[in-house]
Amino acid sequence: MARPDTHRNPASDEVDLATLVTSLIKDLRFGAVEIIVHEGRVVQVERKEKYRFDKPG
Repeated sequence: MARPDTHRNPASDEVDLATLVTSLIKDLRFGAVEIIVHEGRVVQVERKEKYRFDKPG
């Protein structure tokens, strides 16, 4: 039995991933975008955003 992901178009997936990552970092001021890879395949993308406040001076 073939794995379900063997019929996917890798070039199309790469474009979608690039678009996703670009959109996640577009308006990110402080934080991180983490890409999780398992067995050479991206399985998860996380965006962590931080809000910083100046100390009253």
